Amino acid sequence: MNAPILRTDARQIQGLTPRLQRAVRLLQLSSQDFVQEIRDSMVTNPFLELEEAGPESTATAVHDPSLAEALPIAELNALTPANDATMDTLPSADADMAFERDSWQAGPGSISGSGSGDSDISAMELVAADVDLRQHLRSQINMLPLGERDHALACTIIESLDDDGYLRTGLDELAELAALSPAVDGCEMSTALKLVQSLEPAGVAARSVAECLLLQLPQIEDAEERALAERIVAQHLAQLAQRDIAGIAKALGETAARVAAACDRIRHLDPRPGWRYGAENLNYVTPDVIVRKVRGTWAAALNHAVIPRVKLNQMYASLFQQHRGGGHGEMAAHLQDARWTVRNVQQRFSTILSVAQAILRRQHRFLDVGPLAMKPLGLREIADEVGIHESTVCRVTNNKYMATPVGVFELKYFFSRGMNTASGGSTSPTAVRGVIQGIIESEDPKMPLSDSQIARLLLRQGLTVARRTVTKYRQLLKVEPVERRRRAA
Repeated sequence: MNAPILRTDARQIQGLTPRLQRAVRLLQLSSQDFVQEIRDSMVTNPFLELEEAGPESTATAVHDPSLAEALPIAELNALTPANDATMDTLPSADADMAFERDSWQAGPGSISGSGSGDSDISAMELVAADVDLRQHLRSQINMLPLGERDHALACTIIESLDDDGYLRTGLDELAELAALSPAVDGCEMSTALKLVQSLEPAGVAARSVAECLLLQLPQIEDAEERALAERIVAQHLAQLAQRDIAGIAKALGETAARVAAACDRIRHLDPRPGWRYGAENLNYVTPDVIVRKVRGTWAAALNHAVIPRVKLNQMYASLFQQHRGGGHGEMAAHLQDARWTVRNVQQRFSTILSVAQAILRRQHRFLDVGPLAMKPLGLREIADEVGIHESTVCRVTNNKYMATPVGVFELKYFFSRGMNTASGGSTSPTAVRGVIQGIIESEDPKMPLSDSQIARLLLRQGLTVARRTVTKYRQLLKVEPVERRRRAA
């Protein structure tokens, strides 16, 4: 009978410490999320404070000498090269802030602080406020001679509109929401709807795209063209979306020229009238790296606007070190976390800058020539040059952006697998897309090229690309299929 045996084995297992796990997580965050993470840490950690604008800039804040041994060398090598010299390029925002402040105060349009009068109005108070759709409609309703009941019903409809100007709530439900006495009937709600639909912008309070377009058709001055456009919208809206001019003309018994003119007039109408008003909900991209040409050479520098101005509160840290003792384990953890947070800021931007510079050295001709000069590039090439792991390069290139004179690009935009050419070389898919775009732009509008024809033209240029690959690249370029391009011509 076998007896149980206890045995001890010594093994080496690679793992991530909790601190390194946090550093990796912070590294893969976008700039906005990273700044928010640092701000949250400043709220909960008394040893972190905001760096004041002054002679000591952000670069000084992240160069705290007390952090020299905060991160072990082995973990540093796993995350980023142990070379802090790149942090010398961290820009200071003080010069730019002083220049903007002085330029604003000295400008000819300056009002406040000029001493030229008693008015102390700031320039921001002169900026027009955004007026949303509901405010715009209520201002028109208030000018109409309406009774209290009609006014209340109209305002009920206005408040129920979506941001694009459509009414997607049923009139019966709105009648119940109005809660008027006596109860509101369907006829009153229909009258109130017609009243709101008569306001500007035309097409507001529509319940469908067809109704929105029909409400805007009175803008067409020619009666015959207006009548034809009304028939197209009411009966052939799907064919209009498909640009099927021949099919609409055959169904209506009209000439293709008249139908094409009416369809073109319809396309100039606004299917989302509510979007003209109010502040647009735009997601702005803040670049992490800015690229400029200096003395004929492309150079990358960090964008100081995305660097959190955070530093270790040395006074609190010194007081704690002098009076540390038993029962202060939580404060000791806060101090250590503060040191790691400031160190993570340094590591993050040092790594981003190193990766961006390595990318720029390989893809600089893209900035000079365009997409045709894009080279195949893999993560391993950048990882080997910078001295970090390939997975770290992947995290750095996600949600990090580079601003160049030709546009703002995500860092991972510059990476792609190579495609073999007939000559035995390789090219980037971005370059192939540029060739396809050039072919489509130079085609005869009356005889556009199909994806198969484009594939054959690419083959003549030494690029072996399948037809389905051409279709995928054309869709990425947001170019319509050959049938629609032919109809549009």
